[in-house]
Amino acid sequence: MARYIGPKSRIARRFGEAIFGEDKVLAKRPYAPGQHGVNRRKKNSEYGTQLAEKQKAKYTYGVLEKQFRLLFAKAARTKGITGEILIQLLECRLDNIVYRLGMAPTRAAARQLVSHRHITVDGQVVNIPSYSVKPGQVVAVREKAKSLEVINESLQGFNHAKYGWLEWNEADKAGKLLNIPARAEIPENIKEQLIVELYSK
Repeated sequence: MARYIGPKSRIARRFGEAIFGEDKVLAKRPYAPGQHGVNRRKKNSEYGTQLAEKQKAKYTYGVLEKQFRLLFAKAARTKGITGEILIQLLECRLDNIVYRLGMAPTRAAARQLVSHRHITVDGQVVNIPSYSVKPGQVVAVREKAKSLEVINESLQGFNHAKYGWLEWNEADKAGKLLNIPARAEIPENIKEQLIVELYSK
């Protein structure tokens, strides 16, 4: 599958934000990558600004163009504010829920845990990272995966109280999606209205 596997710091520097989490390279070099990154003047067109916002959302959630377009189409068909629904759909992806529950340090690691069949939804193994988790469903670490070092290290000291739409059960290493989060509760710095405007052209 065509997925970006290059240096993440390069992408973070392009957007000027630590979209993959704490980034030491970005902290040292807070300018665009490339030979002329330091002196490059940011003068984006309206289209360029909208496109950059879409790209940032795709990289943040680890979604490919076709998947993203399908999610947007679904959001557009759903009653409500299209941009907010799009972000909510991205938040309810299984790999993102695994990441939000602290089972993995990054979304990429969460996607790998799901793909390698280490995660269950309502007791059933689900290996599709894009699976849409519904309110009330329980996402848990598979019994034989509970001793995995990557999961235990990620969970150590993780603050589960910071996401009010998720409930964590430490004994079972399981979390429940209580409700779909409101846009104000989702911490990602994405201007979804720009994405809506881009697709509306």
